Amino acid sequence: MTKRQRKDPRGRPARAAPESASRPASRGITRRRVIETAAAAGVTAAVGPFVLTRPARAAKTLKILQWNHFVPAYDKWFNQTYVKEWGAANDTEVIVDNVGLATINSRAAAEVSARQGHDLFMFLWPPPVYEDQVVDMADVYQECESKYGKPIDLAIKSTYNPKTKKYYGFSDSYVPDPINYRKDLWDDVGMRPDSWDDIRTGGRRIKEKHNIPVGIGLSAELDTAMAMRAIMYSFGASVQDAEGKLVLNSRETLDSLRFVKALYEEAMTPEVLAWDASSNNRFMLAGQGSLVLNAISVTRTGETENLPITKDIWLAKAAAGPVRRIGLEHVMDVYVIWNFAQNIDGAKKFLVDYIGNFREGFLASQFYNFPCFPETVPDLQQLIANDPNADPPDKYAVLGDVLDWATNVGYPGYANAAIDEVFSTWVINTMFAKAATGTLAPEEALKEAESACTRIWDKWQEKGAI
Repeated sequence: MTKRQRKDPRGRPARAAPESASRPASRGITRRRVIETAAAAGVTAAVGPFVLTRPARAAKTLKILQWNHFVPAYDKWFNQTYVKEWGAANDTEVIVDNVGLATINSRAAAEVSARQGHDLFMFLWPPPVYEDQVVDMADVYQECESKYGKPIDLAIKSTYNPKTKKYYGFSDSYVPDPINYRKDLWDDVGMRPDSWDDIRTGGRRIKEKHNIPVGIGLSAELDTAMAMRAIMYSFGASVQDAEGKLVLNSRETLDSLRFVKALYEEAMTPEVLAWDASSNNRFMLAGQGSLVLNAISVTRTGETENLPITKDIWLAKAAAGPVRRIGLEHVMDVYVIWNFAQNIDGAKKFLVDYIGNFREGFLASQFYNFPCFPETVPDLQQLIANDPNADPPDKYAVLGDVLDWATNVGYPGYANAAIDEVFSTWVINTMFAKAATGTLAPEEALKEAESACTRIWDKWQEKGAI
C-alpha cells in the first residue's frame, strides 16, 4: 500500500510534533486566557512582554466544545496551534471552549434545550440519546475512509445505530484503559495482575503486608462505569446481547457481583465509594494504592512532574476473567454536530482535515489519544515501544495490541440509546456498589438494576430507537 503523505491545515507536509513531554499548563486564569479574552473583545492586551491586537474578522466562525484534556500538552497544541492554522487556511475564526468532564452532559442538555451552542460538541462516550438532535456523519466517515483508510470497528460500534442506519456521531480517537500497578509491591508478593483472580489474591496480600489497597472506583463516575463493565464482560456477562436485547439478569452477572464484593472486602478501601474521575490518578501518584484501572494520565503526570514513584508504576493489559480477557476504552471521543449548528459544513470539514493531521495530535497527547483511523499513525508501534520520557522506554509498548482486548460500551452490540441512558444514570455503578458494601445482597442488587434497565428499554423501544 502506498504510504499517504500527511499534510498540515495549510496543505504543507506535516511535521512531527515534539515527542518530549510538556509541563501541564495551569487550569486557572492563565496568560493565554487573558490574551484570548482580550482578543475576543477587540482590545489590545498587554500581559508580560506580549501585546496582541485583534486580526481582521474571518468570514466564518466555528465553535467547538471539548473537555479539559488530562494531558494539558494536547490542549496547548490543539487550541494554540492546530485550530489557529486551520482557521487561517479556511478563513474561519475557531473558538474552542474546554470544560470539565463532569459537566459535559449538562452542557449538552442545555444546548439542545436552547437549540443553540457549539457547532462541534465532543462527548467522551457514545451519546445516541441525542440522535434526533444531530446530523448524520455518514459522509464524514466516507470521506475519511477514502483519504485515510478504514476506521476501527470500535469507532463504528460507538457512533452508528443499526436500527435507524444513522451515524449519530464521529469518533476520531479512543483512549486505552490498561491496568496501572505498583510493580515493586506486586514483585514483593511474587505476583502479576494478569487476571482478576490475581488482582484479588495479590491485592489482598499487598494490603495485608503493606496496608496499601487496590483502588477501583465504586461511585457515580466514568472510570467506575468502565471498570465494572470490564469485570462483567470478562465474566461472560453484559447488559445487552449482540442484537440489543436486555440480558443483564444472568448467572454471569451475579458471579461478577460476588467477585467485586469479595475484592472490595479483601483488598480495597471505602474511599472508592466517593471517588471522582481523577481520584485514581491522585491515589496512585500519592503512593496510596497498589493498582487502578486508568488511562496513561497517571504515568504521564508522574513523568511530567518528575515524581519518584513513577518509575514503580507499570502498565498491564486488561485482566483476564473466567471467560475472556477484555476491557473497555477509557474514554471514547465522539464528536456530534447539532442539527441547529450554525456552521455544519465547516464542522464536517474540520473533522476530515483533523483526521489527516492526527499523528500530530497523537504525539501532542503523549500517546493518550489512539487513532480510530490507524493509517494516520503508521509508526505507532515504534513510537510507543521507545519513548524517551518513559522509565523504562518501552513502558507503553503494552498498548500495542489494545484492539485485541478493548471494546465498546454496549458490547457485544452497538452503543444505543438505552445503553447510553443506563450508562449516564449509573445503573451498573450503583448495582455493584450496593452489592459490594452489603447494602443489598448481590441477587437483590441485580434485580433492582434489571428493573431500572427494563424501564429504560421499554421507553426507547417505544421511540423506535432500538
